Amino acid sequence: MNISVLCENQAGHAGSRSILSEWGLSLYIQTKDVNLLFDTGHTSVYWHNARQMGLNLNRAHFIALSHHHWDHVGGLQHHGFKAKKKLVVHPELIVRLSIKESRKIKKDFRVVASAEPLEFYRGIFYLGEIPRTNKYEKGLFKGERMPDDSAVAIKTKKGAVVITGCSHSGICNICEHAKQATGQKLYAVIGGLHLFENDPKAVKGTIRYFKKERPKHIYPMHCIDLPTLAGFYAEFGIKKLSAGDTIQL
Repeated sequence: MNISVLCENQAGHAGSRSILSEWGLSLYIQTKDVNLLFDTGHTSVYWHNARQMGLNLNRAHFIALSHHHWDHVGGLQHHGFKAKKKLVVHPELIVRLSIKESRKIKKDFRVVASAEPLEFYRGIFYLGEIPRTNKYEKGLFKGERMPDDSAVAIKTKKGAVVITGCSHSGICNICEHAKQATGQKLYAVIGGLHLFENDPKAVKGTIRYFKKERPKHIYPMHCIDLPTLAGFYAEFGIKKLSAGDTIQL
């Protein structure tokens, strides 16, 4: 499995001459059988970076969106897809977009909406609405419970690979839901974790959770501050990924 970072807050050294960055996230996941675009940032940066990285997004079989925030879905307004792709979302996501945005998405894509875990391709799950099951994660964004904040989980021989956008519903809540959906232990967790030093209860609880679950790979990016990244580095020896980087699992 190859995972390419098409959009992130920073551009990595690997693509420092040609890669652009913006506040947002977009990942391109290539498995043996299927290609998945996960989130799109908020402009055409993901499309530019894909070309620079030698990736043809028209070969994507599916697109999945983590939640309705502009820095994850706005890029769909600037896409270059030549055919209607299947777009997997929580039903609330479409409702929360502007009329102009939702109209274009409905026109340009084949929308598949599910609030429940959905195996939209063999071994690949859209997790739907995430249950809030622990006491240290608020599961809120600015006091709002976002039912459309979701993630993707991919079954592998070594365990579940969890792909997240911002984890407003709580990264540990997401991982527990992913374990139930896939029937596997955690192998890798990749994406935005939405953890900051002003919420030490969530940070400490998450570090404690990952120390117990022991996923092989943890790649936090996009919405995590420097003190928290430093804490994750001290505990897990993580590597920070940026736009232009690619990892193989």
